[in-house]
Amino acid sequence: MSFLLIEIILRLLQGMYITLQLIAFSIPIGLVIGVVVALGRVYGRIVLFPLAWGYQLLFRGTPLLLQLFVIYYGLPHCGVVLSPFVSAVTAFSLCSGAYHSEYLRGAILSIQGGQMEAARALGMDKIQAIRSIILPQMLRRALPGCSNEIVYLIKYSSLSYIVTLVDLTGQGRLIAYETFRFFEVFLIVGLIYFGMVTIANRCLDAVEKKVHIPGL
Repeated sequence: MSFLLIEIILRLLQGMYITLQLIAFSIPIGLVIGVVVALGRVYGRIVLFPLAWGYQLLFRGTPLLLQLFVIYYGLPHCGVVLSPFVSAVTAFSLCSGAYHSEYLRGAILSIQGGQMEAARALGMDKIQAIRSIILPQMLRRALPGCSNEIVYLIKYSSLSYIVTLVDLTGQGRLIAYETFRFFEVFLIVGLIYFGMVTIANRCLDAVEKKVHIPGL
C-alpha cells in the first residue's frame, strides 16, 4: 500500500512539473498581452482600438474550454498544427491576457489625466509619457486584480488534459483509471493544487506590499 502511494505521488509530481511549465510560460505572456491590449483600448486610434476591443470581447466572451478545442483541434484544418503544450500555453495566454487587459485598463483610467498633460508639457512625446509615467503606475495599481487572474490561471491550467497534455490533472486521471483509486488520487491532486495556489498567494501578497503606493 505504501509503495503504491509513493508511486502515485511520484507520477503526480511529474505531472505537476508540466503544470508548472505551463504556468511559467503563460503568466508572463498573458501579462504582456494584457498590457498591449489595455494601452490599445485607452490610447489606440482608428486601427488599434477596435482590434484590442474585439480581442478582449472574443476571449472574455467564450469559454476557455472552447478556445482550447479550437486551437488544438480546429487550427490543423487551416494548416496550423501545434503541439499539446504549445496549444495549451497559447490558449491560457490569450484568455489570461484578455482578463489582465481589463484590470490594467481600469488602472490606467484611475490615473489622473493631468499627469499625461504635464509630461507632454515637459517635452515628452506620447510614447515616452506612457513608458515613464503611465506604465509604472498602471502595473502597481493593477497588481491586486492581476494577482487574482494569476491564481485563476493556476487552477484552470487543469484543463490542459483536454488537449492530451499529461499535466497534473491528466496524470491523475491516468493513475485513477489504472488503479481505480479515484478518491485517493484526486485528493492528492487537490492538495497539490491547493499548495501551489497558497504559495502563489503568499508570493503575490509580498510583491503587492513591496510595490504598494503609499497613501493610495
